[in-house]
Amino acid sequence: MDKEIRELLAGYVDCELNEADRMRVESAMTDDPSIVEEVREFRKLKEVTGMAVYADLPDEVWEKYWESLYKKLERGIGWLLFSLGAMILLGFGLFEALQQLYQDPTVPLWLKIGTTALTGGGLILLISIVRERLFARKRERYTQVQK
Repeated sequence: MDKEIRELLAGYVDCELNEADRMRVESAMTDDPSIVEEVREFRKLKEVTGMAVYADLPDEVWEKYWESLYKKLERGIGWLLFSLGAMILLGFGLFEALQQLYQDPTVPLWLKIGTTALTGGGLILLISIVRERLFARKRERYTQVQK
């Protein structure tokens, strides 16, 4: 019986017990002063933990986190997988569209040539922009100076 009552004490302090269990705890408190003392300790603990305030991490900690290798790897891998998936899907869609265009005998030759030029030019520009960004990323002009 004593063990059962002690298991109910936290619920008693938090006012979470049903009427029957609350009455059992209060009855046990009148019979056993050690239970009264435990209830008092639970109330102190509840008061202390209720006043606890969690402080935000200092800005320096966050700055170190965001500059960490983990972040760089995580973002790098994420962008790599995203880009690879997008290129595969777009490439497949483009291949299918061009294949249907060239196999259709009703499409005029000038439209086929124009589509080929537009697609080829777009791919060359895309590759050029990606190469330029990779080159510039390695030679970042704006770096933080440590004091």
